[in-house]
Amino acid sequence: MSYTINQIIKEPKSPKKKRNESEQLQNVISLRINDDEKRALEKLTKSTSKSITEIMREAIDLWSSKRRKLCMD
Repeated sequence: MSYTINQIIKEPKSPKKKRNESEQLQNVISLRINDDEKRALEKLTKSTSKSITEIMREAIDLWSSKRRKLCMD
């Protein structure tokens, strides 16, 4: 999976949301990826000013919404 600079869209820096103590996230997921996937994630973090965690959450949300849409069709 390789990306060119034209395929990565720069997004405005998103304000960091502060969580109060009751909202602290407790679950950790470990993921193994290859070097190309890691480089792609690093490029995304630089071009979007988002963390890898934010990118992965967004990817999960996108995947979930696509699956829900497919199941409803």
